[in-house]
Amino acid sequence: MKVVVLMYEDEQVWANATEAVQEKYMAAHNAFSDAAQEKGKILAGEALQTVATATTVRRRGSQVGLTDGPFAEITEQLGGFYVLEVPDLDVAVELVKLLPEYTIELRPVAYF
Repeated sequence: MKVVVLMYEDEQVWANATEAVQEKYMAAHNAFSDAAQEKGKILAGEALQTVATATTVRRRGSQVGLTDGPFAEITEQLGGFYVLEVPDLDVAVELVKLLPEYTIELRPVAYF
């Protein structure tokens, strides 16, 4: 099954992190990546630029509106994602326990 791992955190945590904390985060991502390759595979994964770089597109009929910034005011922002191929959701849950203390949303991919 394909699962998208969405990682949310207050952007200020990373912005204010010491080099030691950033290294700890990267070590956790490396451990996650290694384990994911053993139990399935990572199909994609990227860190995202800050929410200030976002553009929200709203379409209502033929009207299209663009707004700088995120769709909603939130305390945690989407900071990155992985797309995994794993045997089942239980494996994905075990794998994300290796990541730093993010709020993580797991979303199975829909097939049409």
